[in-house]
Amino acid sequence: MSGARRNHRHVGICGEAPANYPEIAAYLVALGIEAISVTPASLLRTIAVVREAEQRQEASGAQEPVLAG
Repeated sequence: MSGARRNHRHVGICGEAPANYPEIAAYLVALGIEAISVTPASLLRTIAVVREAEQRQEASGAQEPVLAG
């Protein structure tokens, strides 16, 4: 992600993997992804997972991925 940011590139992912597997969404958040695209049916659940992952990462002050478990 740092290379993309250094070169002013957007980093995002489209697909249902983050919606179907919350641990993938949490990992992408930890990596610093800027956008996750999911279907409307998955939106609220994915937002909750992303919010929780961001809060966990913020609380730990971690620079590395912090996964639930």
